[in-house]
Amino acid sequence: MAEDLQRPGGAMSSRPLHFIFITDCSGSMAGDKIQALNNAIREAIPHMREVAKDNPNADVLVRSVKFSSGAGWHIDQPTPVDQFNWVNLIASGVTDMGKALSLVAQQLHIPPMNERALPPVLVLISDGQPTDDYAAGLSALLNEPWGKKAVRMAIAIGDDADRDVLSEFIANPEIQPLEANNPESLVQNIKWVSTAVLKAASAPPSQLTNSSKSNNNVPIPQLPPAATGPAVW
Repeated sequence: MAEDLQRPGGAMSSRPLHFIFITDCSGSMAGDKIQALNNAIREAIPHMREVAKDNPNADVLVRSVKFSSGAGWHIDQPTPVDQFNWVNLIASGVTDMGKALSLVAQQLHIPPMNERALPPVLVLISDGQPTDDYAAGLSALLNEPWGKKAVRMAIAIGDDADRDVLSEFIANPEIQPLEANNPESLVQNIKWVSTAVLKAASAPPSQLTNSSKSNNNVPIPQLPPAATGPAVW
């Protein structure tokens, strides 16, 4: 695979790495939760840029899907991380998570995905239970080769988040959904998936080996410690 990274002049060429936030903006997220989510992603962006800067073999491209009553692209264009800016989500409606996963599956098909891409990073963030056919959406995602190879992480916001569904999305028995029961823990977890996980996924292929906590040959760093502080959600 290393040979694929060489240009005729001998320099290593960069490969696209798609990073996709899959965000719940249903009515139960209204108020403090959606405000904290918007703030957490916005705070993570400078750290993502630093990771991308330190990994020149990867072209990090960021976008976002939102789901409530239906699903759609919140930021639809794969945007270079150094140009990426977050647009605030507004919460309302139900939790059509399956439709969101189907949208992501369509974009992980080849084309539009590049065969030379690095494994995508998919981050699912939710505080509730799906109200549509979640299983069909997940099946569509995992039936795509890049969906199956993707690094899939999930963040459960509050006590009502369906952890079984989020675990099915991750599909790795060694990795559990990250817990966010207050704004501080949400910031910590989004920063972790946006930096530590991004760094692992963007590492040169020669480094993607010998990890007991691997998801399709991408080593997942040690999970962050549980955030302290009172639970407010």
